[in-house]
Amino acid sequence: MCVLAFAWQAHPKWRLVMAGNRDELHARPAAPLDRWEAPAHVIAGRDLTAGGTWLGVSEQGRFAVVTNLRGFGPPLPDRASRGALVRDLLAGDGNYAAPDAIDLAAFNPFNLIFVDASGPRFLTNQPSPMHAPLASGLYGLSNGALDEPWPKTGQIKGQLLDWIVAGAHDPAALLDGLASETLPATGLPPEEPSDAPLEPRLSPIFIRHPMYGTRCSTVVAIDRDGRGLIVERRYDAQGIATGETRLDFGWPV
Repeated sequence: MCVLAFAWQAHPKWRLVMAGNRDELHARPAAPLDRWEAPAHVIAGRDLTAGGTWLGVSEQGRFAVVTNLRGFGPPLPDRASRGALVRDLLAGDGNYAAPDAIDLAAFNPFNLIFVDASGPRFLTNQPSPMHAPLASGLYGLSNGALDEPWPKTGQIKGQLLDWIVAGAHDPAALLDGLASETLPATGLPPEEPSDAPLEPRLSPIFIRHPMYGTRCSTVVAIDRDGRGLIVERRYDAQGIATGETRLDFGWPV
């Protein structure tokens, strides 16, 4: 994922709400959102190059989403896959299943939000490895620090806040805001250029580009009773929607 808003216990009805976009090279193959065959409790898309994922939920009560972190140079090919980190955290199995035991420095620069029975936490490895619990509230994340006030980060947080204030009814309605191609006038532009050469330093929530752009928009919502919904809307290289998947799931209460 490259820009997202995340709300934890910010509304009486909803335990967790997330809305965000994944930006990637259109030539990099990916499988759409689905229930995995193994482990069967994981619901996520899949990166068909490295085998991991960028975002997903587990019906065992876990959620994870990762973004890359700009300003530290291009990714090094000998580093562990950031998608494998998300995959193992969701699966609750594998080399990176225990967040407190992960060698964060073994990965290319990343930000990650992870939720399990102990609540949400934020993990990053730049400028130094860090695990931090997240309190109830609303957060924005892109390819900089958590809540760094980039224009599109502030805009996506504002969209989620407006939805909450308006009654927080249908989470899928958040998908429309994720298609915004308007550059907001407020916020601080990133200090560093993107490590993706085709992405401008300052970009809107939705990136329309024939080689590198928004591949999918995703909304996750889980209410206080453990009823969950995850929706993914996919786009082609022209920025045209090509499909949508909507899956219900349950979390333990």
